[in-house]
Amino acid sequence: MLLTALPVPTWADGAPALMLAGVYRPGIPLGAYWLSEKYDGLRAFWDGQRLRTRGGETIVPPAWFTAGWPAEAMDGELWAGRGRFEDALSTVRQQTPNEDAWRRIRFMVFDLPGHPGAFSDRITAYHGLVSRIDQPWVRAVPQERVPNHAVLMAHLDRMVKDGGEGLMLHRGDAPYRAIRSDDLLKVKTHEDAEARVIAHLPGQGRHAGRMGALLVETPKGQRFRLGTGFTDAQREQPPAVGEWVTYRFRGINTSGVPRFASFVRVRPDLPRF
Repeated sequence: MLLTALPVPTWADGAPALMLAGVYRPGIPLGAYWLSEKYDGLRAFWDGQRLRTRGGETIVPPAWFTAGWPAEAMDGELWAGRGRFEDALSTVRQQTPNEDAWRRIRFMVFDLPGHPGAFSDRITAYHGLVSRIDQPWVRAVPQERVPNHAVLMAHLDRMVKDGGEGLMLHRGDAPYRAIRSDDLLKVKTHEDAEARVIAHLPGQGRHAGRMGALLVETPKGQRFRLGTGFTDAQREQPPAVGEWVTYRFRGINTSGVPRFASFVRVRPDLPRF
């Protein structure tokens, strides 16, 4: 049966409408899911003509990097290797591409937003597409089945020991939907999320005269102070108001605020105010 590609939507601000991940919880029926590595890179969307960030900004790779790529949309990660997020970030952010740096980047394709089939069908489709592209820097993300929670946790333990960030679970019968749901799940040793910087709060004591904490706001409008996890240099030059940051936390308290939230990194791939 011939499947016709669906139009790939964008949000009102022009950002691509991408599938977003929830968080794995024990008890979810794992037999319905495919398992893959969670790559610590920058989410990138090939719209058929150009590479774009999750926030909709155009990425400027060398011409050879995307030469011969198809008109079909691809969802993936620009990845420099385990533990090398900062390398990937500095490479991708440059408007004048560094040829040598880009030769260390891989585009890890994990989905086809315009394909109308279920994820199990899209796995076969994106592997075939990557094979036809036939470039060593474009790679199809491997997928495997996992039978139960104990095996999943063993996979996670090995991944973290090997320097990986975590795992992803993708429901096999799910269509590509640009929402956050249990169709796609993160599996990590800690919880993390993104929030936008609202203000810089002044420091006290040894942090007097520089940033003491960030006032941040989650996508749901919850505001809280983010005051740990920063280097002295980051306190001297904190993330700008309007920028997105990633933070780690340990659950949510009764008022909805993340517990023990700690700064991880700035997220320039997400849109500012």
